[in-house]
Amino acid sequence: STVETTVLLNSGQCAFAASLLAIAFFIFDVTNPRRLQLASSRLKEQLDPRQNAKEPGSLEQFLKNYNEIEYLLSDFGEANRYTPASAQGPRNSRPTSSARLAEILLRNEKINKGLFFQLKRLITLRNSIIHGADPALSSDVIKASEDLIFRLKLVLGPSGHQFHAR
Repeated sequence: STVETTVLLNSGQCAFAASLLAIAFFIFDVTNPRRLQLASSRLKEQLDPRQNAKEPGSLEQFLKNYNEIEYLLSDFGEANRYTPASAQGPRNSRPTSSARLAEILLRNEKINKGLFFQLKRLITLRNSIIHGADPALSSDVIKASEDLIFRLKLVLGPSGHQFHAR
């Protein structure tokens, strides 16, 4: 029957055209040079919405606080043998990431889920800023990072050596 054949051919052509459009959109989306920056900006806006910010925060202070948090985590990792001692050596020997060390702390019940999620959120925010998001921050993020330093020092001790996994 001619009507059925015509309907099948027309629907097949429409499906083919829709597939080509989807492929073209995917290619343009993947090759967009600003893709990473846009994704980082969206992620940063979720993690630090500046609508409630009364005063801007200092990027320098945030990075200083983040580096101290990273130091506390890596010091804990080295003291408990979660971080390779020869991190600067061979290619395959990479230091354990801060996110991974936070997971280890949670799993070993050194921190609670609330502190773990705050750490993960701060790590994600830092990564989104470093990879292209607008570096402007609210003062709330600075205060939150200072609070995380205080809480980690309580759990890990000032040098991170307080608890050893045996």
